[in-house]
Amino acid sequence: MYELPPSPLQPRHSGGWLLFTLFTLLTSIVTPVVVAEGKVIAQLPDSLAQWYKPVNKRQVWLHTMFALRRERQAIEEYVDLKDKVRVRKWSEKFVKHFRRLPEMAPEWEDEVELTEASRLERAAMSGDLETVSSAIARISRNCRGCHREYRALAAMRFRSPDFSQMSRSDGPGGEISYSQQMSDLSLTINRIKIASEDKRWERAKQASARLRMLLQRLGEGCIECHKDEPPRERILGAASRGILDELDEALQKQQAGLSGRKLGEAAVNICARCHGVHRTLNDVRHLLAP
Repeated sequence: MYELPPSPLQPRHSGGWLLFTLFTLLTSIVTPVVVAEGKVIAQLPDSLAQWYKPVNKRQVWLHTMFALRRERQAIEEYVDLKDKVRVRKWSEKFVKHFRRLPEMAPEWEDEVELTEASRLERAAMSGDLETVSSAIARISRNCRGCHREYRALAAMRFRSPDFSQMSRSDGPGGEISYSQQMSDLSLTINRIKIASEDKRWERAKQASARLRMLLQRLGEGCIECHKDEPPRERILGAASRGILDELDEALQKQQAGLSGRKLGEAAVNICARCHGVHRTLNDVRHLLAP
């Protein structure tokens, strides 16, 4: 019987241990925290969702983080150069963005070092570079602590794909959910293997033709996220089409062993590669969501 390739969550391939450890950690979820091996991970505030796509047109929270990182770097560099004018300029930018954080995520108000931001602001205004350096160092530690607890969780929950909200065409006038598409693909792959092992070659060829059709329809949705060609080409490009051609040739020649190997290659090169990125993150996203 045909077996799907090992899950990318299993620690069998390169990098597999990282995903396996992450999955083990997050599948121990309880409300309102995740607990694993004595480590407690607090959940993200729901208010963050409004600052990420698709709720927001822009990744506002993410770009605020980028701005703060850039502004902090500028402050540190100009302190080293003893350029008080530019230290003041970039400190004003930094403090403005930093004070927005508890407004954007009120649940984190007590976590944001607003006192240090005010100290930084006063020191920059007066040209006290030693205090500027001290204040920005304290704020940086505050940032690192928050990132250590929340950055990976925020990326998985708010920047990973959510296929539950998507559907694809199922022919003229019809729509089908992603979960239904995945189920149909799995059934079709197994149907090819079952039919070829039982030497029902016509049924195997029909299933192979359906597999191509399903993959083509699935690929039409990739452009919603992948605006450039390379990511789509890697999963559903010429190499994958070549494997499907070889599968069809083996079925045409009624070669059960070869068709099984080519079906396995297709599952690894198409299914497993895509699942290794998209399914894992999608599953984790839903574990983290309320």
